[in-house]
Amino acid sequence: MGHLSDKRIKELEIIANQLRISTIEMVAHAGSGHQGGPLGMADVFAVLYFHALNHDPKNPAWEDRDRLILSNGHACPIRYAAMAESGYFPAEELKTLRRLGSRLQGHPERLKLPGAETTSGPLGAGLAQATGLAYAGKMDKKKWRVFCQTSDGEHEAGLHWEAMLFAGKYRLDNLVCIVDRNNIQIDGRTEDIMPLEPLRQKYEAFNWHVIDCDGNNVSAVVDALEATKSLFDKPICVLTHNIPGKGVSYMENNFIWHSQPFKPGQAEAAVDELKAVGAKLEAELAKL
Repeated sequence: MGHLSDKRIKELEIIANQLRISTIEMVAHAGSGHQGGPLGMADVFAVLYFHALNHDPKNPAWEDRDRLILSNGHACPIRYAAMAESGYFPAEELKTLRRLGSRLQGHPERLKLPGAETTSGPLGAGLAQATGLAYAGKMDKKKWRVFCQTSDGEHEAGLHWEAMLFAGKYRLDNLVCIVDRNNIQIDGRTEDIMPLEPLRQKYEAFNWHVIDCDGNNVSAVVDALEATKSLFDKPICVLTHNIPGKGVSYMENNFIWHSQPFKPGQAEAAVDELKAVGAKLEAELAKL
């Protein structure tokens, strides 16, 4: 398993915190959008774009790139923030979120945005798309891998389970499904609306490897995604246990922030709180 220095881990934590700030700012500027899930997924996306993925922002169509599918496309603010931070497009473009004609729509559009592998929309469809890509990669004997970011709420869709069956049957060990296990969806908690547990055992019963990790611990996410490289003969599920609204005290674990317009002063307070975290992280980095 790969190992990163304490300095590099801290740098990734700083990037994740900046992705949270960018998420708040773009949603506030748009006047609508999703922030709870994206804030919880920031650590995972920092590790994906700045460590785990084999990709090239200057050449988004590079044939040998790893593919990243965002199944829960409404969480796109965190992907857009990560893409801008890594150089796919200027950070200034984040201010165009959800504008008419913008490349940054409320769901990613493949034909508009280089680096977005699919156009998302219906929840539950992303893993089916990812399994198709992974199966094609196997047929063509390609070395690239497919990562599929999913929400826990979309596990209520039957198509997701059909894709799990397909991937398990064909032993797609080039496929990694990352589950944002934050336990909320738009109307409340997942276990009240449609219970998912025991989720790990369900994946295992469908012939998947499963890794559990703290999705808001950068070091744990790095270790989990590194571990996927050493697992074979089955697809891999990484259950990242995340706090929705992570980093903003009034949002954390509150399902109403799945998608909630900001009231006056709320976005500014959130950014101030995150900037204070950033200053602390920068001070810690300086000591390493």
